[in-house]
Amino acid sequence: MPESDGFHPDFPNDAAQRPPRNRVRHVKSTDLDATTAQTDGMQRFAALSGATVGSEKLWMGETIAAPGMSSANHHHGESETMIFVRSGHPEFVFLDGDDEVRVRTDPGDYVFVPPHLPHREENPDPTTPAELVIARSSQEAIVVNLPALYAL
Repeated sequence: MPESDGFHPDFPNDAAQRPPRNRVRHVKSTDLDATTAQTDGMQRFAALSGATVGSEKLWMGETIAAPGMSSANHHHGESETMIFVRSGHPEFVFLDGDDEVRVRTDPGDYVFVPPHLPHREENPDPTTPAELVIARSSQEAIVVNLPALYAL
């Protein structure tokens, strides 16, 4: 892709090698980066990150939750995570004390996941994927996969 479009998949995460921060960057939906951290049952794609646009504090991308899937339990380290449900009806599961909480969503809903909170995403629809737009307060996608919904 031409440099003028602002997408630089070959830039390392080293700050000295990131794209310059003196202009607007444009990443087309067809140029998302699938080499981000993954969790079983989900496909994550980076759009705006340190490597693609030179961001220092934010990461943004999307996740596809396959029909009938349940992700692995995981958390996102120090990152605050904000989610916009573009399509489908994904569910977010976490523990509140000893109680399992299930947040059911609809297209257009927003979800906030605090730092270090173990959770998982589920897509109970047996035929339709759920599409989510993700923003995090770190420049890259942090994913720590866990064996269970409790902090280790």
